[in-house]
Amino acid sequence: MQLVVARIGRAHGIKGEVTVEVRTDEPELRLGPGAVLATDPATAGPLTIETGRVHSGRLLLRFEGVRDRTGAEALRNTLLIAEVDPNERPEDEDEYYDHQLIDLDVVTEDGQHVGRITEISHLPTQDLFVVERPDGSEVFVPFVEQIVTGIDLEEQRAVIDPPPGLIDDRGADDEVADGRGASSRDEA
Repeated sequence: MQLVVARIGRAHGIKGEVTVEVRTDEPELRLGPGAVLATDPATAGPLTIETGRVHSGRLLLRFEGVRDRTGAEALRNTLLIAEVDPNERPEDEDEYYDHQLIDLDVVTEDGQHVGRITEISHLPTQDLFVVERPDGSEVFVPFVEQIVTGIDLEEQRAVIDPPPGLIDDRGADDEVADGRGASSRDEA
């Protein structure tokens, strides 16, 4: 199975290094020297990582055969793709690869069917499940332990405990009516 592990950014310096936007929780495993990565577009690769280092909080990579700024700049916006065993799991038992979560049924703790996960949106502050409802509409569920209370890969489901108003309008109007507003959940 192929997974996108990074996107190449701008060239750094004049010796062929590039910045990368890391899209894996395991960069030391996927983006280490000697790793051979497929690319999108495919014509840019495959690329073999020669060196890697962190500079000012950003990962910089140099690829074999790329020796100058022009070559590095030509790789800008290229996606780096790693081949991963589909049965492989992240080291931390509370982490999952996107492909393990896509198509899971989403149910509330009391068994109400909400929909199925169609996409994982990776935002700077947190990840979101994009859940397609049975009527075709979408709802966004923050992938945080206070809301997503369980992932069962064998049963192919994600269990959630949504705050009022997250998956429907029930409860949201009640909170406004009693003057507590949306932030009351944090204060309780």
